[in-house]
Amino acid sequence: MAHKALITFTFNRVSQGLYIRHGLFPKMPVYFFDAAREKVMAGLPEPPLRSTAIDDTAAHIKRLAEIDACAVGVAREKHHRYLLNDPGTTGVMLCAGSECVGYTYIGSNGHIGPLAVVQVDVLGDAFTTALKMAADRSSEKISAFVPGTCDGALSLAVNHGMRITFPMLLMASPGYGAWTQYLPRNPGFM
Repeated sequence: MAHKALITFTFNRVSQGLYIRHGLFPKMPVYFFDAAREKVMAGLPEPPLRSTAIDDTAAHIKRLAEIDACAVGVAREKHHRYLLNDPGTTGVMLCAGSECVGYTYIGSNGHIGPLAVVQVDVLGDAFTTALKMAADRSSEKISAFVPGTCDGALSLAVNHGMRITFPMLLMASPGYGAWTQYLPRNPGFM
């Protein structure tokens, strides 16, 4: 069965009614967080995970597909190829010891995402690592979309000075997975 999903504005009641009539139901809030880089940097620990650049090789594309299968239930090869060819975006594999446990992309503007991990208990370390990587850049702000199902990432964002600047809502067809291991890039690029 093919699943359908989209992210819409929480205040867009008319569109939400239209989506419900077409079989897309509210699943979870997705919050856009941002903060000044200096505010986020204060108190950030050293990255708990090691990062290595994503290469456009068969081995890395295969590992990205495996991570996506664990995190969101589908491979996203076209998305990865697009991001790897974007000069304003840096993609890294996130490793605990010798094991690759996830990936993240960080934009030159300080935006984090997508970020995906193979297990829920790694999400906090992955997001901490991504925040540190974003803070080490020269952008003025750091931002990320954080689903309401990612308690650890929500707490990290708030505890490091980030604030919700735009609440959104994920709407999806029945059977769509829960995003407990995934932070999207933006509403149009899930």
